[in-house]
Amino acid sequence: MSQPGLSLDFSKLEMRFDPFPIGIAAPVFAPSLYAELLENFPDTSLFEEHRTLGKPGAKLTLSEKSNPSRYHAFVRGTPAWRAFHREIKSDAFPYAIMDVLRRHHVDLGYERVSTLHRTIKVLRNRSFDYLVRNPRLRARFEFSILRGDGGHLPPHTDAPSKVATLILSMARPGEWNPAHGGGTDMLKPRDVARAYNETNETADFEEMQVVHTYPFEPNQAIVFVKTYDSWHSVAPIRAGDPNVLRRTLTINIERF
Repeated sequence: MSQPGLSLDFSKLEMRFDPFPIGIAAPVFAPSLYAELLENFPDTSLFEEHRTLGKPGAKLTLSEKSNPSRYHAFVRGTPAWRAFHREIKSDAFPYAIMDVLRRHHVDLGYERVSTLHRTIKVLRNRSFDYLVRNPRLRARFEFSILRGDGGHLPPHTDAPSKVATLILSMARPGEWNPAHGGGTDMLKPRDVARAYNETNETADFEEMQVVHTYPFEPNQAIVFVKTYDSWHSVAPIRAGDPNVLRRTLTINIERF
């Protein structure tokens, strides 16, 4: 059963904790919703190449940060994604994910607090320190594609503002050939001096050892916490065909 207020089901979430908290849940969508979202996944013509945005890796992206006009037009015009977007952007969603993590021994200390409560705290203390110590959370999502002819994401740890990330696979059953790769690699630096990477610098694949690989499979969610050493990547796709697409939905939970 899904978390109350969520269309995502984390009842089968299995966590690892070393070197950073990360887990996988599948299936995460109800079959009918998953089929509808897949059927209406945005066309590649709407996406932007990472390299044209000055970002590392070989990736196509459609997001509210990178190409907002196309992103919002697509979401508004596609009922299934509009409803899912409304859920992700709700005030409740990021705290529901915090509750999921808390039930799996990962308590990040974030609690949903009303605007009135926050205002009272500020007025009583005559200081904004409470707001600094207790930032609010919000969520956003982006559509992502890695092409089969070498699409990849280099080793990185995610931006400092992020609290947690969800990677949702968007593939039909039997559509993806495991021989193409496409899994999400959990990494550890070969040189311990590279472990502390709060600012999200990228590294070369050769500098990392793979601790665990989560294969790219339909209807799953990989959930992990941003830490100073949350190194992860996707190695170059080995299909040799640009029309083979690794489609995902990335949900970022951030402080603001």
